[in-house]
Amino acid sequence: MQLPKLPDADWAYTVLSDLKRVVREYATAATESTCPDVRKMFTDLTNSSLQMQGDLYNAMQSANMYDTSSPVLRQEIQKQIQTYTQTQQQTQQFIGQRLSGLNPTQPFMAQPMGQQQSDAPLYN
Repeated sequence: MQLPKLPDADWAYTVLSDLKRVVREYATAATESTCPDVRKMFTDLTNSSLQMQGDLYNAMQSANMYDTSSPVLRQEIQKQIQTYTQTQQQTQQFIGQRLSGLNPTQPFMAQPMGQQQSDAPLYN
């Protein structure tokens, strides 16, 4: 008994879904790594998987295998990018402020939840 052949579009969707999952897993591993070499390895794997996912998506779209949802307004995308960029800058500034206040001879001690130092603003 021979199994029915799976259409190419179904195979492509399966691989595309797996690549999306793998990217999430690699990104999680990278953010949870404490070893710089391991972090770099997972970052490289994330980037190469993202490249493969993008290439497969483009191939599927050009072969009419992928129906895109309604187009998003470019200004809405730009607005989201601006919001994420601002959040990233604020986060980097916060980390820089916290790290600059550390005594290099003392281990880092996190503040208990709800108790923050009042001399350093969280966001400017």
